[in-house]
Amino acid sequence: MTFLLGLILLLAVIIAGLVWFTSNTARRVEALLPPRGQFMDIDGQRIHYTDTGGTKPAIVMIHGLGGNLLHFGYAMADKLTNDYRVILVDRPGAGYSTRPEDAPATLTAQAKTIATLIRRLDLKQPLVVGHSLGGALSLAIALDHPDCAGGLALIAPLTHAREDVPEAFQGLVIASPLVRKAIAWTLATPLGIRRGPKLLAEVFAPEAVPADFPMRAGGLLGLRPSAFYNTSTDLMAAGETLPGYMARYKSLDIPMAMLFGRGDRILDYRGQGEAMKIVCPALDLELMEGGHMLPMTAPDRCVALVRRVAERQQGMQAA
Repeated sequence: MTFLLGLILLLAVIIAGLVWFTSNTARRVEALLPPRGQFMDIDGQRIHYTDTGGTKPAIVMIHGLGGNLLHFGYAMADKLTNDYRVILVDRPGAGYSTRPEDAPATLTAQAKTIATLIRRLDLKQPLVVGHSLGGALSLAIALDHPDCAGGLALIAPLTHAREDVPEAFQGLVIASPLVRKAIAWTLATPLGIRRGPKLLAEVFAPEAVPADFPMRAGGLLGLRPSAFYNTSTDLMAAGETLPGYMARYKSLDIPMAMLFGRGDRILDYRGQGEAMKIVCPALDLELMEGGHMLPMTAPDRCVALVRRVAERQQGMQAA
């Protein structure tokens, strides 16, 4: 009995230490990388975004799984602000945007939230730019809320459901919200510090991870327990409504372009890009050498894609 009590006490001390370490790390990260933008309350969520303002044509940029708005702020946004009103959004539960733990994380739910943001900002059919999971979300916005998307520029997007989960994201496959929360507050942060560089190398491959990714792209924000919990939640919810959107892609009749890297190890250009081209023949599909994180590794190609779609959209609106 004494041994068992000692073991329980030791376990309690270890758990308390992990919770303290996680909480302390989160505070330090947020002190280093405070919010950059504004907040809007939408249906119990607090959405963080930046907005350059003005009356120029609007572009809304939506990041991918486990990311934040700095993924677009890293190298793309500044190249567009002279000609466009650029809005960068932290998806619900990502970056500094909050989401109640019992709120749905499906593409449908997130699309409704971003559409509400777009309407409240009085944006008239902005060009929506989406990377990775943000690409799937951009498609959902265009299909469910056509007044909120006048064109789509998709960068290495998720477009079709897949049976497997990329190796880099296997640790996020947690079905139970309770287990997800327990891991978020104990093991996720120390394991993220230890294994993070290897996982990032897989996400960026075949390119190298930029040395300034932790700060300039907000990579350190992923060490917070809320980031782990919500990223896992997003991953588990991604496939719930995606098949329904896949069946509707052929109805899209707005300017669309897509950029994919042939060496992408997260999403395959054939199963996501070329498959989308078959469904939507008018899609402007561009392939290049490179990996998944093109907004940071190939910003000029991404900006050219955005400008190309924006010009087509403006041309159609003027006609």
